[in-house]
Amino acid sequence: MTSLDDRVYVVRQYKKEVEIYDTATLTLGRRLPVPGISHGASGIAACPRNKCIYLSDWYDPSIHRVDLSTDAAKKWPVAKKPQGLSVNRDHNLLVACSGDKKLQEYTTDGRLVREISLPVGASWHAIQLSTGDYVVSHCGSPGVVSVVGVDGGLLRRYEPSSSSDVGPMNYPSSLAVTKHGDILLTDRGNNRILAINSSLTRAQLFPIPADIELQQPVALYLDETRDRLYIGEMTARQRRARVIVLNNSSYMYTVHVRFSA
Repeated sequence: MTSLDDRVYVVRQYKKEVEIYDTATLTLGRRLPVPGISHGASGIAACPRNKCIYLSDWYDPSIHRVDLSTDAAKKWPVAKKPQGLSVNRDHNLLVACSGDKKLQEYTTDGRLVREISLPVGASWHAIQLSTGDYVVSHCGSPGVVSVVGVDGGLLRRYEPSSSSDVGPMNYPSSLAVTKHGDILLTDRGNNRILAINSSLTRAQLFPIPADIELQQPVALYLDETRDRLYIGEMTARQRRARVIVLNNSSYMYTVHVRFSA
């Protein structure tokens, strides 16, 4: 899930398409087919400079770049099991590859700029910080969040214990970073969002309105220009997915997306 200009872009597992919603109303505008995806995208990111979206393919380790003005697609291979994507300050694509424990950086035309071997395994998502370092979520139980340098060296690590205020993380996945450097994280197995300070020394529960019960939040996108936080969740047992939109921690919309039978 990501947003660009006046559109919100959503992908679902096993669906070879991108659902495009209107930002103001969150009504579905159209579906953009991406036929080269093997089993649906595992991650998505948008680049405002290059006016494109990127999709990661976990089963066929690759990136699909879709030009939003022409719908033209380009594909290139990456390391094993690409998951979360983000666009950094140089307008390059960051790919967290859990299978090879690597973070890869590519230009918009698919040229490899940098490859970082990560000291902690099962990386799910990575974002470059204003310092140039990278914050990385490591999806496991118990889960870990780390900050690594451009050489892959471990700078900081957050792995709360059962005695901490928030307890252990359980399969953390998507990240978002605020303009102040604080980190938001989907703690999928615990059905919650965590807010972690930039030094990775403490965390607290992100406030969710009482009438919303999160169910496996797996995707996160922060749009600070509109003061919106998008939370994507998936509940396989009920065969549906939801996108929840918060504005200044207040409930705005819920979009229900049902799976085909």
